[in-house]
Amino acid sequence: MKKTSIWLEEKDTLPINTLNKDLNVDILIIGAGITGMSLAYQLRCEKLNICVVDANLVGQGVTSRTTGKLTYLQGIIYSKLYKNKSLKISKLYLESQQEAIKEIKNIINKEKINCDFENTSSYLYAGTQKKIKELKKEKIILNKLGIKTNELIGNNFYAFYVSDTAVFHPLKYIYALKKICLKKKINIYEKTKITDIKLIKNLYKCQANNNIIYAKKVIIACHYSFFLIPMLLPIKTNNEQSYIMAYKNKINEHKSFISVDNQTKSYRFHNNYKIVLSNSHIISNHLNRKENYLELINDIGKYYPDYIWSNDDLITIDSLPYIGKIKNNLFIATGYNTWGMTNGTIASKILKDLILNKPNKYEELFAISRTINLKSIKNSFVDIYDNTKSFIENKLFPNKSWYQNVTFERKNNLPLATVYDEIGKHTIINRCPHMKCSLIYNQFEKIWECPCHASKFDIDGKCLKGPSKKDISYKE
Repeated sequence: MKKTSIWLEEKDTLPINTLNKDLNVDILIIGAGITGMSLAYQLRCEKLNICVVDANLVGQGVTSRTTGKLTYLQGIIYSKLYKNKSLKISKLYLESQQEAIKEIKNIINKEKINCDFENTSSYLYAGTQKKIKELKKEKIILNKLGIKTNELIGNNFYAFYVSDTAVFHPLKYIYALKKICLKKKINIYEKTKITDIKLIKNLYKCQANNNIIYAKKVIIACHYSFFLIPMLLPIKTNNEQSYIMAYKNKINEHKSFISVDNQTKSYRFHNNYKIVLSNSHIISNHLNRKENYLELINDIGKYYPDYIWSNDDLITIDSLPYIGKIKNNLFIATGYNTWGMTNGTIASKILKDLILNKPNKYEELFAISRTINLKSIKNSFVDIYDNTKSFIENKLFPNKSWYQNVTFERKNNLPLATVYDEIGKHTIINRCPHMKCSLIYNQFEKIWECPCHASKFDIDGKCLKGPSKKDISYKE
């Protein structure tokens, strides 16, 4: 069993360039996942000096951990939008997802990209009376929006499906975009971390490793932006963690599925593998990550996963992403609510238009400054309470009953944690640099996680994933 995403078996054959000089550019795109690389592709023919940077490698953040679905059936999203906003908003969001699927398909055909793209049927299903009732309401809304659906009815089971959706290999697609962008003289720098952004007159001064990038316009295409103040991101979103596995399966169905039951389960097929996602939870809850993985493995009974991994998603309080201008030529795209492949793609088209000062039909739908209704705000306080409770409990009681070979102490006025394994001892500073939360040790993956905003660090404290900008390594 490999504790890594199945998509990471695909290796990037293109060279890795890391920034080693100062730059002056028109456009700086921070993040080389589905959003950043799609935006670079959209801008490839413009007469602009464009630079893409990523703290990791191209595509190897959240994009490499997705299930690779391209569908507009996304739980009961349209019922929520209809109830909390309007039928018009539901219609506009639906069109944005359909346009994203069409855009990916068009790019694949135009550029002749081999990324295992396959047209599939998408199913929504429920197995309890309460959820069946909710699912039937979702079907009614979709029918009002002009979507033809097909029903499946059984004993204590209800489902409907559509046939105009797809699946693909996300990393093969991203690597192809990288190749195209490099040919168009777009600079792509990997292992290049942006740690500070300051507006000086009409230019953004961006600290990148030991160098400076001066940019006229900056696009933050990270999973979770560490530039929080303009958006109050922790108040408007929460982090969700899911667990995913792939195992060999004789049947390769041209279908994908997602349940709307209390515990969401999603699955699709890829070559001779079945990919299953389950056990989603807010990251401040269910802190025994190893137990969560074992529950996922137990779900498939006699089978044993060949690949197993986790993913983090940013969930917004009104179910819509944040895509657009923050201020003064600073843009952002985040909060995709587990549907990053379609929302990241439509974000690239919206951002392109905003950068070029052109109108876009989805600009107001995803605007940072949009009005949030009272019910959504009320729900956000529940999430804030959970995060605050987790913050306090982990500060007071860092040691957990399920930990093995993990100790805690305070030394040199620092909270320290040490893991002992076959190699020796690994000591880290038990405090996330982002917002000072205490960390959780994930014994399954052998990494440290922040239960507040999902930063991740390896066993020796090296930062693997933001919003933290710094390591937590400790040396005597």
